[in-house]
Amino acid sequence: MLHTFFVAYPRFVRFSWGVGSSAYQTEGAWDRDGKGMSIWDVFSHRQGKVQHNETGDSSCDGYYKVKDDIALMKELKLSHYRFSISWPRILPTGIKCKMGIKYYDDLINVLLENKMTPIVTLYHWDLPQTLQEKFGGWQNISMIGYFSDFAGLCFERFGNRVKHWITFSHPWSVAVEGYETGKHAPGMQMKGSGAYRAAHHIIKAHARVWHMYDSQWRSKQKGIVGISLTADWGEPVDILDQKDVEAAERYVQFSLGWFASPIFNGDYPQVMKDFITKKSAQQGLTTSRLPTFSSQEKSYIKGTSDFLGIGHFTTRYVTQKNIPAINSPSFYSDRDLAELVDPQWPDPGSEWLYAVPWGFRRLLNFVKTQYGNPMIYVTENGISAVKPVSLTWHSYPLFLCFSAIKDGVNVRSYTAWSLLDKFEWEDGYSERFGLYYVDFRNKNKPRYPKASVQYYKKIISSNGFPNQREVSGKNLHKFQLH
Repeated sequence: MLHTFFVAYPRFVRFSWGVGSSAYQTEGAWDRDGKGMSIWDVFSHRQGKVQHNETGDSSCDGYYKVKDDIALMKELKLSHYRFSISWPRILPTGIKCKMGIKYYDDLINVLLENKMTPIVTLYHWDLPQTLQEKFGGWQNISMIGYFSDFAGLCFERFGNRVKHWITFSHPWSVAVEGYETGKHAPGMQMKGSGAYRAAHHIIKAHARVWHMYDSQWRSKQKGIVGISLTADWGEPVDILDQKDVEAAERYVQFSLGWFASPIFNGDYPQVMKDFITKKSAQQGLTTSRLPTFSSQEKSYIKGTSDFLGIGHFTTRYVTQKNIPAINSPSFYSDRDLAELVDPQWPDPGSEWLYAVPWGFRRLLNFVKTQYGNPMIYVTENGISAVKPVSLTWHSYPLFLCFSAIKDGVNVRSYTAWSLLDKFEWEDGYSERFGLYYVDFRNKNKPRYPKASVQYYKKIISSNGFPNQREVSGKNLHKFQLH
Protein backbone atom coordinates (compact mmCIF):
# COMPACT_ATOMS: atom_id res chain seq x y z
CA MET A 1 0.00 0.00 0.00
CA LEU A 2 1.18 3.55 -0.69
CA HIS A 3 0.55 4.43 2.96
CA THR A 4 3.26 1.96 3.95
CA PHE A 5 5.65 3.70 1.56
CA PHE A 6 5.31 6.95 3.52
CA VAL A 7 5.83 5.20 6.84
CA ALA A 8 9.01 3.66 5.41
CA TYR A 9 10.46 7.11 4.67
CA PRO A 10 10.46 9.12 7.92
CA ARG A 11 12.20 12.08 6.26
CA PHE A 12 8.95 12.60 4.39
CA VAL A 13 7.43 13.84 7.66
CA ARG A 14 9.25 17.15 6.98
CA PHE A 15 7.85 17.43 3.48
CA SER A 16 6.53 20.93 2.77
CA TRP A 17 3.34 21.65 0.85
CA GLY A 18 2.66 25.00 -0.76
CA VAL A 19 1.35 27.14 -3.59
CA GLY A 20 3.00 29.76 -5.73
CA SER A 21 2.55 33.03 -7.55
CA SER A 22 4.59 35.83 -9.09
CA ALA A 23 4.42 39.58 -8.61
CA TYR A 24 3.50 40.83 -12.07
CA GLN A 25 0.98 38.04 -12.62
CA THR A 26 -1.04 38.68 -9.46
CA GLU A 27 -0.32 41.98 -7.69
CA GLY A 28 -1.82 44.57 -10.01
CA ALA A 29 -1.38 48.14 -8.68
CA TRP A 30 1.06 48.62 -11.55
CA ASP A 31 1.48 52.37 -11.03
CA ARG A 32 0.62 52.80 -7.36
CA ASP A 33 2.60 53.85 -4.28
CA GLY A 34 5.81 54.76 -6.08
CA LYS A 35 6.21 51.56 -8.11
CA GLY A 36 8.34 52.02 -11.22
CA MET A 37 7.63 50.64 -14.66
CA SER A 38 8.69 47.09 -15.46
CA ILE A 39 9.44 45.68 -18.90
CA TRP A 40 6.12 43.81 -18.69
CA ASP A 41 4.20 47.01 -17.96
CA VAL A 42 5.58 48.46 -21.19
CA PHE A 43 5.37 45.28 -23.27
CA SER A 44 1.78 44.42 -22.36
CA HIS A 45 0.66 47.94 -23.21
CA ARG A 46 1.85 47.52 -26.79
CA GLN A 47 -0.93 46.52 -29.14
CA GLY A 48 -0.84 42.92 -30.29
CA LYS A 49 1.73 41.63 -27.80
CA VAL A 50 -0.77 39.93 -25.47
CA GLN A 51 -3.94 38.07 -26.38
CA HIS A 52 -6.92 40.45 -26.45
CA ASN A 53 -4.43 43.24 -25.57
CA GLU A 54 -4.82 42.36 -21.90
CA THR A 55 -2.39 43.62 -19.26
CA GLY A 56 -1.42 42.90 -15.67
CA ASP A 57 -2.38 46.43 -14.60
CA SER A 58 -4.84 45.14 -12.01
CA SER A 59 -4.70 41.35 -12.49
CA CYS A 60 -5.87 39.69 -9.23
CA ASP A 61 -5.43 42.89 -7.20
CA GLY A 62 -3.23 40.85 -4.90
CA TYR A 63 -1.53 44.04 -3.72
CA TYR A 64 -4.74 44.90 -1.88
CA LYS A 65 -5.81 41.39 -0.87
CA VAL A 66 -2.91 40.02 1.16
CA LYS A 67 -4.98 38.96 4.17
CA ASP A 68 -7.78 37.54 2.00
CA ASP A 69 -5.39 35.41 0.00
CA ILE A 70 -3.48 34.20 3.03
CA ALA A 71 -6.82 33.15 4.52
CA LEU A 72 -7.28 30.91 1.46
CA MET A 73 -3.84 29.41 2.06
CA LYS A 74 -4.58 28.89 5.74
CA GLU A 75 -7.73 26.99 4.83
CA LEU A 76 -5.55 24.66 2.72
CA LYS A 77 -3.21 24.17 5.72
CA LEU A 78 -0.15 24.98 3.62
CA SER A 79 3.42 24.82 4.88
CA HIS A 80 4.79 27.48 2.54
CA TYR A 81 3.97 30.16 0.01
CA ARG A 82 6.27 30.91 -2.89
CA PHE A 83 6.04 34.46 -4.24
CA SER A 84 8.29 36.93 -6.01
CA ILE A 85 9.37 40.44 -5.09
CA SER A 86 8.81 43.04 -7.77
CA TRP A 87 12.15 44.74 -8.40
CA PRO A 88 10.54 47.98 -9.69
CA ARG A 89 8.17 48.05 -6.71
CA ILE A 90 10.92 48.30 -4.10
CA LEU A 91 13.84 49.74 -6.09
CA PRO A 92 12.29 51.46 -9.12
CA THR A 93 15.10 53.86 -10.09
CA GLY A 94 17.88 52.91 -7.73
CA ILE A 95 16.07 54.65 -4.85
CA LYS A 96 14.27 52.61 -2.20
CA CYS A 97 10.48 52.75 -2.33
CA LYS A 98 9.15 52.76 1.24
CA MET A 99 5.62 51.70 0.31
CA GLY A 100 6.87 48.80 -1.77
CA ILE A 101 9.10 47.59 1.05
CA LYS A 102 6.20 47.91 3.49
CA TYR A 103 4.00 45.78 1.24
CA TYR A 104 6.45 42.88 1.33
CA ASP A 105 7.16 43.41 5.02
CA ASP A 106 3.45 43.03 5.71
CA LEU A 107 3.09 40.00 3.44
CA ILE A 108 5.98 38.19 5.10
CA ASN A 109 4.76 39.04 8.59
CA VAL A 110 1.21 37.82 7.94
CA LEU A 111 2.55 34.58 6.45
CA LEU A 112 4.68 33.94 9.53
CA GLU A 113 1.82 34.83 11.86
CA ASN A 114 -0.13 32.09 10.11
CA LYS A 115 2.75 29.62 10.40
CA MET A 116 3.58 29.56 6.69
CA THR A 117 7.16 29.73 5.41
CA PRO A 118 7.88 32.40 2.78
CA ILE A 119 9.89 31.12 -0.19
CA VAL A 120 10.91 34.28 -2.02
CA THR A 121 11.91 34.65 -5.66
CA LEU A 122 14.02 37.68 -6.49
CA TYR A 123 13.45 37.72 -10.25
CA HIS A 124 10.29 36.51 -11.95
CA TRP A 125 10.68 38.44 -15.20
CA ASP A 126 9.79 42.03 -14.18
CA LEU A 127 13.01 43.93 -14.87
CA PRO A 128 12.79 47.71 -14.23
CA GLN A 129 12.12 49.38 -17.58
CA THR A 130 14.81 51.97 -16.88
CA LEU A 131 17.49 49.25 -16.96
CA GLN A 132 16.15 47.94 -20.25
CA GLU A 133 16.19 51.39 -21.82
CA LYS A 134 19.60 52.45 -20.52
CA PHE A 135 21.53 49.20 -20.90
CA GLY A 136 19.56 46.74 -23.02
CA GLY A 137 18.54 44.63 -20.04
CA TRP A 138 20.09 41.19 -19.72
CA GLN A 139 22.14 41.73 -22.88
CA ASN A 140 24.40 43.95 -20.79
CA ILE A 141 26.88 42.67 -18.23
CA SER A 142 26.09 45.64 -15.97
CA MET A 143 22.84 43.85 -14.99
CA ILE A 144 24.92 41.61 -12.73
CA GLY A 145 25.79 44.55 -10.49
CA TYR A 146 22.30 46.04 -10.53
CA PHE A 147 20.72 42.69 -9.68
CA SER A 148 23.23 42.21 -6.86
CA ASP A 149 22.25 45.60 -5.42
CA PHE A 150 18.56 44.68 -5.55
CA ALA A 151 19.20 41.27 -3.95
CA GLY A 152 21.31 42.91 -1.23
CA LEU A 153 18.44 45.23 -0.35
CA CYS A 154 16.08 42.23 -0.10
CA PHE A 155 18.48 40.31 2.14
CA GLU A 156 18.96 43.39 4.32
CA ARG A 157 15.28 44.22 4.72
CA PHE A 158 13.63 40.79 4.72
CA GLY A 159 16.37 38.24 5.46
CA ASN A 160 15.79 38.24 9.21
CA ARG A 161 12.47 36.48 8.43
CA VAL A 162 12.98 34.93 4.97
CA LYS A 163 15.19 31.83 5.02
CA HIS A 164 14.53 30.46 1.53
CA TRP A 165 15.59 32.50 -1.49
CA ILE A 166 15.31 31.80 -5.22
CA THR A 167 17.44 34.04 -7.43
CA PHE A 168 15.75 33.46 -10.81
CA SER A 169 12.56 31.76 -11.88
CA HIS A 170 12.61 29.95 -15.24
CA PRO A 171 15.55 31.87 -16.75
CA TRP A 172 15.20 29.85 -19.98
CA SER A 173 12.05 31.82 -20.72
CA VAL A 174 13.70 35.12 -19.86
CA ALA A 175 16.49 34.37 -22.35
CA VAL A 176 14.68 32.62 -25.21
CA GLU A 177 11.29 34.30 -25.18
CA GLY A 178 12.63 37.71 -24.15
CA TYR A 179 15.68 37.96 -26.42
CA GLU A 180 15.31 35.28 -29.14
CA THR A 181 11.67 35.03 -30.20
CA GLY A 182 10.45 38.29 -28.69
CA LYS A 183 7.22 36.64 -27.48
CA HIS A 184 7.89 37.99 -23.98
CA ALA A 185 9.14 41.29 -22.61
CA PRO A 186 11.29 43.07 -23.60
CA GLY A 187 10.32 41.65 -27.01
CA MET A 188 13.77 41.55 -28.61
CA GLN A 189 14.50 39.23 -31.55
CA MET A 190 18.23 38.65 -31.52
CA LYS A 191 18.17 35.18 -33.03
CA GLY A 192 21.13 32.93 -32.46
CA SER A 193 22.91 35.20 -29.98
CA GLY A 194 20.56 37.20 -27.74
CA ALA A 195 19.34 34.27 -25.67
CA TYR A 196 22.85 32.91 -25.08
CA ARG A 197 24.16 36.31 -24.01
CA ALA A 198 21.23 36.94 -21.66
CA ALA A 199 21.59 33.48 -20.08
CA HIS A 200 25.33 34.00 -19.63
CA HIS A 201 24.74 37.17 -17.63
CA ILE A 202 21.88 35.62 -15.65
CA ILE A 203 24.08 32.69 -14.57
CA LYS A 204 26.82 35.08 -13.49
CA ALA A 205 24.28 37.25 -11.65
CA HIS A 206 22.95 34.19 -9.83
CA ALA A 207 26.47 33.22 -8.73
CA ARG A 208 27.26 36.77 -7.60
CA VAL A 209 24.16 36.89 -5.41
CA TRP A 210 24.80 33.42 -3.94
CA HIS A 211 28.35 34.42 -2.99
CA MET A 212 27.12 37.71 -1.53
CA TYR A 213 24.62 35.89 0.67
CA ASP A 214 27.22 33.29 1.62
CA SER A 215 29.81 35.84 2.67
CA GLN A 216 27.67 38.60 4.16
CA TRP A 217 24.37 37.16 5.36
CA ARG A 218 24.39 33.40 5.82
CA SER A 219 26.07 33.34 9.23
CA LYS A 220 23.57 35.90 10.59
CA GLN A 221 20.38 34.86 8.87
CA LYS A 222 20.88 31.07 8.49
CA GLY A 223 19.09 30.95 5.14
CA ILE A 224 19.63 29.13 1.86
CA VAL A 225 19.76 30.33 -1.75
CA GLY A 226 18.88 28.41 -4.91
CA ILE A 227 17.51 28.83 -8.41
CA SER A 228 14.28 27.61 -10.01
CA LEU A 229 14.58 25.97 -13.43
CA THR A 230 11.51 24.91 -15.39
CA ALA A 231 11.96 22.17 -17.96
CA ASP A 232 9.90 19.81 -20.08
CA TRP A 233 10.94 16.19 -20.31
CA GLY A 234 12.14 14.93 -23.70
CA GLU A 235 11.34 11.30 -24.57
CA PRO A 236 12.87 9.61 -27.64
CA VAL A 237 10.37 8.84 -30.39
CA ASP A 238 12.20 5.53 -30.91
CA ILE A 239 14.02 4.34 -27.80
CA LEU A 240 15.98 1.85 -29.96
CA ASP A 241 17.30 4.59 -32.25
CA GLN A 242 20.48 6.05 -30.79
CA LYS A 243 20.03 9.31 -32.70
CA ASP A 244 16.59 9.79 -31.15
CA VAL A 245 17.95 8.97 -27.70
CA GLU A 246 20.69 11.56 -28.14
CA ALA A 247 18.23 14.13 -29.51
CA ALA A 248 15.95 13.67 -26.50
CA GLU A 249 18.81 14.23 -24.07
CA ARG A 250 19.93 17.22 -26.12
CA TYR A 251 16.42 18.65 -25.76
CA VAL A 252 16.74 18.56 -21.97
CA GLN A 253 20.34 19.80 -21.96
CA PHE A 254 19.39 22.84 -24.06
CA SER A 255 16.80 23.79 -21.44
CA LEU A 256 17.53 22.48 -17.95
CA GLY A 257 21.21 21.72 -18.52
CA TRP A 258 21.92 25.15 -19.99
CA PHE A 259 21.59 26.64 -16.49
CA ALA A 260 22.00 23.67 -14.15
CA SER A 261 25.23 22.35 -15.62
CA PRO A 262 27.31 25.50 -14.97
CA ILE A 263 25.90 25.77 -11.45
CA PHE A 264 26.38 22.12 -10.48
CA ASN A 265 29.12 20.90 -12.85
CA GLY A 266 31.06 24.08 -13.68
CA ASP A 267 30.33 24.68 -17.37
CA TYR A 268 27.73 24.50 -20.10
CA PRO A 269 26.71 20.99 -21.22
CA GLN A 270 29.29 19.59 -23.63
CA VAL A 271 26.60 18.88 -26.21
CA MET A 272 25.58 22.57 -26.25
CA LYS A 273 29.18 23.65 -26.72
CA ASP A 274 29.73 21.11 -29.50
CA PHE A 275 26.57 21.81 -31.47
CA ILE A 276 26.65 25.61 -31.24
CA THR A 277 30.37 25.73 -32.06
CA LYS A 278 29.82 23.48 -35.10
CA LYS A 279 26.85 25.52 -36.35
CA SER A 280 28.70 28.80 -35.78
CA ALA A 281 31.67 27.58 -37.84
CA GLN A 282 29.38 26.43 -40.65
CA GLN A 283 27.89 29.92 -40.66
CA GLY A 284 31.32 31.46 -41.20
CA LEU A 285 31.89 32.67 -37.64
CA THR A 286 35.35 32.40 -36.10
CA THR A 287 34.00 31.94 -32.55
CA SER A 288 30.99 30.18 -31.11
CA ARG A 289 27.79 32.13 -30.57
CA LEU A 290 27.70 30.49 -27.12
CA PRO A 291 29.78 32.62 -24.74
CA THR A 292 32.49 30.92 -22.70
CA PHE A 293 33.36 31.02 -19.00
CA SER A 294 36.95 31.57 -17.92
CA SER A 295 38.47 28.97 -15.60
CA GLN A 296 38.05 31.42 -12.71
CA GLU A 297 34.38 31.97 -13.60
CA LYS A 298 33.74 28.23 -13.78
CA SER A 299 35.10 27.79 -10.26
CA TYR A 300 33.14 30.81 -9.03
CA ILE A 301 29.83 29.57 -10.48
CA LYS A 302 30.13 25.87 -9.60
CA GLY A 303 28.39 24.96 -6.36
CA THR A 304 26.32 28.14 -6.08
CA SER A 305 22.99 26.55 -5.23
CA ASP A 306 21.94 25.23 -1.83
CA PHE A 307 18.92 23.59 -3.46
CA LEU A 308 17.52 23.26 -6.97
CA GLY A 309 14.01 24.43 -7.70
CA ILE A 310 12.34 22.39 -10.42
CA GLY A 311 9.29 23.49 -12.36
CA HIS A 312 7.64 20.99 -14.69
CA PHE A 313 4.49 21.10 -16.77
CA THR A 314 4.69 18.87 -19.84
CA THR A 315 6.65 16.47 -22.06
CA ARG A 316 7.56 16.15 -25.73
CA TYR A 317 8.55 13.25 -27.91
CA VAL A 318 11.82 14.13 -29.61
CA THR A 319 13.49 12.88 -32.78
CA GLN A 320 16.70 13.75 -34.61
CA LYS A 321 16.34 16.35 -37.35
CA ASN A 322 19.26 17.83 -39.27
CA ILE A 323 18.69 21.57 -39.73
CA PRO A 324 21.07 23.10 -42.29
CA ALA A 325 23.42 25.70 -40.84
CA ILE A 326 22.78 27.94 -43.84
CA ASN A 327 19.45 28.77 -42.23
CA SER A 328 19.41 31.91 -40.10
CA PRO A 329 21.14 31.22 -36.77
CA SER A 330 18.71 30.47 -33.97
CA PHE A 331 18.51 28.72 -30.63
CA TYR A 332 15.98 26.26 -32.03
CA SER A 333 17.97 25.28 -35.13
CA ASP A 334 21.12 24.82 -33.04
CA ARG A 335 19.53 21.76 -31.39
CA ASP A 336 19.00 19.64 -34.55
CA LEU A 337 15.79 18.06 -33.35
CA ALA A 338 12.03 18.01 -33.82
CA GLU A 339 9.38 18.00 -31.09
CA LEU A 340 6.21 15.89 -31.33
CA VAL A 341 3.15 15.30 -29.19
CA ASP A 342 0.94 12.23 -28.88
CA PRO A 343 -2.60 13.10 -30.06
CA GLN A 344 -3.91 10.85 -27.28
CA TRP A 345 -2.36 12.98 -24.55
CA PRO A 346 -5.02 14.89 -22.56
CA ASP A 347 -5.36 18.39 -23.98
CA PRO A 348 -6.87 21.14 -21.80
CA GLY A 349 -6.88 23.55 -24.72
CA SER A 350 -3.45 25.13 -24.24
CA GLU A 351 -1.25 25.31 -27.31
CA TRP A 352 1.76 24.02 -25.38
CA LEU A 353 0.71 22.17 -22.21
CA TYR A 354 -0.32 18.53 -22.59
CA ALA A 355 -0.89 16.42 -19.49
CA VAL A 356 1.94 13.85 -19.52
CA PRO A 357 2.60 13.05 -15.86
CA TRP A 358 5.12 10.24 -16.40
CA GLY A 359 7.65 12.75 -17.70
CA PHE A 360 7.85 14.29 -14.24
CA ARG A 361 9.39 11.20 -12.64
CA ARG A 362 11.90 10.85 -15.47
CA LEU A 363 12.94 14.50 -15.24
CA LEU A 364 13.49 14.24 -11.48
CA ASN A 365 15.62 11.13 -11.93
CA PHE A 366 17.61 12.93 -14.64
CA VAL A 367 18.39 15.69 -12.11
CA LYS A 368 19.49 13.09 -9.58
CA THR A 369 21.87 11.45 -12.05
CA GLN A 370 23.26 14.59 -13.72
CA TYR A 371 23.77 16.88 -10.75
CA GLY A 372 24.68 14.70 -7.79
CA ASN A 373 21.19 14.29 -6.31
CA PRO A 374 20.78 17.86 -5.00
CA MET A 375 18.05 18.86 -2.58
CA ILE A 376 15.04 19.58 -4.81
CA TYR A 377 12.12 21.88 -4.21
CA VAL A 378 9.36 21.37 -6.76
CA THR A 379 8.66 25.05 -7.35
CA GLU A 380 6.00 24.87 -10.08
CA ASN A 381 3.70 22.05 -11.17
CA GLY A 382 0.16 22.17 -12.44
CA ILE A 383 -1.98 22.49 -15.50
CA SER A 384 -3.78 25.33 -17.20
CA ALA A 385 -7.30 25.13 -18.52
CA VAL A 386 -8.68 26.94 -21.51
CA LYS A 387 -11.73 24.72 -21.82
CA PRO A 388 -13.53 22.57 -19.21
CA VAL A 389 -11.88 19.16 -19.13
CA SER A 390 -11.67 16.26 -16.68
CA LEU A 391 -8.07 15.37 -15.84
CA THR A 392 -6.17 13.30 -13.32
CA TRP A 393 -4.38 16.33 -11.87
CA HIS A 394 -2.73 16.94 -9.43
CA SER A 395 -3.07 13.32 -8.32
CA TYR A 396 -1.02 11.44 -10.90
CA PRO A 397 1.92 13.88 -11.18
CA LEU A 398 2.13 13.95 -7.40
CA PHE A 399 2.15 10.16 -7.26
CA LEU A 400 5.03 10.10 -9.77
CA CYS A 401 6.84 12.78 -7.78
CA PHE A 402 6.58 10.50 -4.76
CA SER A 403 7.71 7.58 -6.91
CA ALA A 404 10.83 9.59 -7.70
CA ILE A 405 11.41 9.96 -3.96
CA LYS A 406 11.22 6.18 -3.71
CA ASP A 407 13.82 6.10 -6.50
CA GLY A 408 16.09 8.06 -4.15
CA VAL A 409 15.54 11.55 -5.58
CA ASN A 410 15.96 14.14 -2.83
CA VAL A 411 12.64 16.01 -3.18
CA ARG A 412 11.79 18.09 -0.11
CA SER A 413 8.77 20.16 -1.09
CA TYR A 414 5.96 20.56 -3.59
CA THR A 415 4.50 23.86 -4.80
CA ALA A 416 1.24 23.70 -6.73
CA TRP A 417 1.15 26.28 -9.51
CA SER A 418 -0.77 28.34 -8.76
CA LEU A 419 -2.92 29.64 -5.91
CA LEU A 420 -5.00 31.87 -8.20
CA ASP A 421 -5.89 32.26 -11.83
CA LYS A 422 -3.72 35.16 -13.00
CA PHE A 423 -2.20 37.02 -15.92
CA GLU A 424 -0.51 34.41 -18.12
CA TRP A 425 1.99 36.49 -20.05
CA GLU A 426 1.34 36.51 -23.82
CA ASP A 427 -1.86 34.51 -23.26
CA GLY A 428 -3.38 37.15 -21.01
CA TYR A 429 -6.27 35.72 -18.99
CA SER A 430 -7.19 33.01 -21.51
CA GLU A 431 -5.45 30.24 -19.53
CA ARG A 432 -6.18 29.44 -15.90
CA PHE A 433 -3.71 27.67 -13.61
CA GLY A 434 -5.28 28.53 -10.27
CA LEU A 435 -6.64 26.35 -7.53
CA TYR A 436 -9.02 29.30 -7.16
CA TYR A 437 -11.04 30.74 -10.02
CA VAL A 438 -10.78 34.54 -10.24
CA ASP A 439 -13.61 36.49 -11.85
CA PHE A 440 -11.61 39.14 -13.69
CA ARG A 441 -14.79 40.76 -15.06
CA ASN A 442 -15.80 41.75 -11.53
CA LYS A 443 -13.98 44.84 -10.23
CA ASN A 444 -13.65 43.13 -6.82
CA LYS A 445 -11.85 40.11 -8.36
CA PRO A 446 -13.65 37.52 -6.20
CA ARG A 447 -11.97 34.12 -5.74
CA TYR A 448 -13.94 30.85 -5.98
CA PRO A 449 -12.52 27.43 -5.07
CA LYS A 450 -12.27 24.85 -7.83
CA ALA A 451 -12.68 21.16 -7.07
CA SER A 452 -8.89 20.89 -6.97
CA VAL A 453 -8.87 22.88 -3.70
CA GLN A 454 -10.57 20.09 -1.77
CA TYR A 455 -8.43 17.45 -3.40
CA TYR A 456 -5.15 19.24 -2.67
CA LYS A 457 -6.34 19.90 0.88
CA LYS A 458 -6.96 16.17 1.34
CA ILE A 459 -3.47 15.31 0.06
CA ILE A 460 -1.89 17.85 2.41
CA SER A 461 -3.84 16.65 5.44
CA SER A 462 -2.74 13.07 4.69
CA ASN A 463 0.84 14.15 3.90
CA GLY A 464 0.33 12.24 0.67
CA PHE A 465 -2.36 10.06 -0.83
CA PRO A 466 -4.86 8.75 1.74
CA ASN A 467 -5.14 5.34 0.08
CA GLN A 468 -3.91 3.32 -2.87
CA ARG A 469 -7.16 3.67 -4.81
CA GLU A 470 -6.46 7.37 -5.30
CA VAL A 471 -3.60 6.54 -7.68
CA SER A 472 -4.47 3.17 -9.18
CA GLY A 473 -5.59 2.80 -12.78
CA LYS A 474 -9.08 3.94 -13.66
CA ASN A 475 -9.78 4.92 -10.06
CA LEU A 476 -7.43 7.92 -10.25
CA HIS A 477 -9.20 10.90 -8.74
CA LYS A 478 -10.76 13.13 -11.42
CA PHE A 479 -12.16 16.60 -11.13
CA GLN A 480 -13.35 19.48 -13.25
CA LEU A 481 -10.83 22.27 -13.73
CA HIS A 482 -13.76 24.70 -14.18
